[in-house]
Amino acid sequence: KVCKLINTLEGLPRVMPSLPPFFFLKGHCYVLETNYESLRVLNVERNGNIIYNYKDDERNIVFGLYDCQTRKNQHLYTFEKDLQVVSCSVNREKTLLAASLVKSTEEGRRNELQPGSKCLTLLVEIHPVNNVKVLKAVDSYIWVQFLYLHVESHPLPQNQLLLISEEKCKYIFKFHAGVIKNSDHLPRHRIAEDFVWTQWDMTEQRLYYIDLEKSRSILKCLQLINFGYDYRQDQEKLCKYLTLCVFTNHTGSLCVCYSPKFDSWEQITYSVFYFHKGYSKTFTAALGSAGSHGTQGITFLNLERYVAVYLPGHFFHLLNIQHPDLICHSLFLTENNKTNDMLPHSSFQSLSGSLVLDWYSGRLYRAFLDQSYLLRFLWNTSLDCEKMAILHCVLSCGQDPQFLEGQIIQWISENVSACHSFDLIQEFIIASSYWSIYAKTSNVDTILPYSSVLTWNTVHSFKGYWEKLNSNLDYVKYAKPYLCYNNSVVKREWHNLISEEVCMRQGEQSKQPTHPRLTLLLQEEDNHQKLLLGLMVSELREHLLRHLQGVEKKKIEQMVLDYVSKLLDLICHLVETCWRRHDLQSSVLHFNRPRSAAEFEVFHIMTRILEATNSLFLPLPPGFHTLHTILGVHCLPLHNLLDYIDNGVLLLTETAVTRLIKDLDNSEKNEKLKFSILVRLPPLIGQKICRVWDHPMSSNIISRTHVTQLLQNYKKQSRNSMMDKSSFSVEFLPLNYFIEILTDLESSSQALCDFEGHDNVDAQFIQEAALKHTTMLLDL
Repeated sequence: KVCKLINTLEGLPRVMPSLPPFFFLKGHCYVLETNYESLRVLNVERNGNIIYNYKDDERNIVFGLYDCQTRKNQHLYTFEKDLQVVSCSVNREKTLLAASLVKSTEEGRRNELQPGSKCLTLLVEIHPVNNVKVLKAVDSYIWVQFLYLHVESHPLPQNQLLLISEEKCKYIFKFHAGVIKNSDHLPRHRIAEDFVWTQWDMTEQRLYYIDLEKSRSILKCLQLINFGYDYRQDQEKLCKYLTLCVFTNHTGSLCVCYSPKFDSWEQITYSVFYFHKGYSKTFTAALGSAGSHGTQGITFLNLERYVAVYLPGHFFHLLNIQHPDLICHSLFLTENNKTNDMLPHSSFQSLSGSLVLDWYSGRLYRAFLDQSYLLRFLWNTSLDCEKMAILHCVLSCGQDPQFLEGQIIQWISENVSACHSFDLIQEFIIASSYWSIYAKTSNVDTILPYSSVLTWNTVHSFKGYWEKLNSNLDYVKYAKPYLCYNNSVVKREWHNLISEEVCMRQGEQSKQPTHPRLTLLLQEEDNHQKLLLGLMVSELREHLLRHLQGVEKKKIEQMVLDYVSKLLDLICHLVETCWRRHDLQSSVLHFNRPRSAAEFEVFHIMTRILEATNSLFLPLPPGFHTLHTILGVHCLPLHNLLDYIDNGVLLLTETAVTRLIKDLDNSEKNEKLKFSILVRLPPLIGQKICRVWDHPMSSNIISRTHVTQLLQNYKKQSRNSMMDKSSFSVEFLPLNYFIEILTDLESSSQALCDFEGHDNVDAQFIQEAALKHTTMLLDL
């Protein structure tokens, strides 16, 4: 009846915290609504239960517990004295309460001349009877914490209570429930002494501390929840002491964040040690001239795959702990950034499981990155470094990947040329494909690329000293095995196989990933892309089998198919978004229509997509090259078009050229275009195109090809001089003799077996084509 816990985000009555709009910290805000301003959150146990206290009208200290499972409050105990709580904890069975108390300010003034201890640590049996035992009475502060062991189904007969004192000693008390009354001495074990800093990991039951051994300071860890923040501490002294936090998460990361004491407000230095990656980074930030320096110290926040370093009113640094080697994946906001002004000017304590305690207001938050604000920030920022950092942040922490990918693709389609220091399309394709299978296996960041930055080539124009230095750096880079997959292997195989017809057949028979085909992309068979796709599937499968020891082969094969399918799907999505944005219709696929400005925009974006995928040697969805070529013919003058074709930007496909031949008439301008395209086609495709083009030049090409096929194995033999003159329309002996030879060769079925599409092509057709060509040459 005294207090009510309200969870603002789970459908219960909403109580808004008295904080400005939150940029990155957002989520479950647990607010205790009561008439007493003294209400404070004291501790969060491992099972999620929240312990709080407040002073009633008679200045008694009331302890309460909010059960996160039942969402009900429970009264634990009341001390009939005006005291201040340093720390408290309750055991799993809710039968024992440990509390460390000091006299309040007013009480302390009244009794300052009386002897007695400054801090009293009590163990209270709250159920079934209220027995109280003094564990420690000293002048230094004591922090208490019950241990919650992992064995859930088999409760241990003993309770274990951890005590940490300012005397630089740690104890563990072990006792049975119900033995407090009759026990004069509880067994205890000293587990550490002479330490300078300590932190408790609530979720994993780990105790971190810095031990002083001779002249060294050693960070140690004991696998043994979070001690309540001492809000009584003089805030004026915060900046005079070091700040140290240890963060872990389910991915196996271990980060130590450290900031030494600082005496001036001109600059601040802090270090982050990424033990799980073997990296450490030290940063120095100038604090500038922010209005009031205030009294808040630096705050480190654990945000799962990120660590936030926060100094209210000065800066906010979001560090990517998954890939600390790339500093461009981290975000730094200064006091001049409008976003930084939206952050609350309060200091926080980061607890386990992304919990954050605002010890000014006594409110508890579950922090996570606000996706909607990140997307707005991505649209508005002008700095390339911030675009890259936010892009990876959204993709790695998003709760709805498909929605976020759609928003990012929309942004890319409108800002494709906005980034100058990196390829936006490349970075998005690689990062999104990486995160799509990240959860399916561990260590994927060591075997699959997560950024296009990893593929950047080293500059080769160094001379003298710089050339030698670069060589040394390359040696250091490759001194240990580089496990990350690189498509350069596919590139080498591609150049070896592209001209071999047998390999083309093998590529068609390779197991191909399925992917959704968009109606905007033509439904066609692209043998070259099939071969490239098959090679990538094969090489990636071998790579994963080699480095993912212990993972089933079937699971790895599915991962490969999912990964490659994701690549193709992202490219399809990019093209489709561009078409919809510019409202292009299917009529664009025909050549006999006027061009529009929208086609130029889509052609430009498709060219950027092609450039991004080519440098990474990634496959493209079927129909991409056909669509790109059709837009190129629409948008480019002839000399530019031919230059694009000759330099490999536009790839001529049978579908695109066939449509061009059929759609355009044989005007002088169109004939010039068709001839220019025809001479640039591969021989096999050129033969097929000529058979659908009703033009003398096409007949000439067909005739030459047919004659070449017939005469490849021709051997001169004696012939019958008697010829059927009626079968020839002209008396031109050289031509007549030549046609006779062709007629004889055509009578042999073996001569024609290797020639595809020979129907309606015979000696008579050759004769007519030759005469027509001669007539044209003589201008008759």
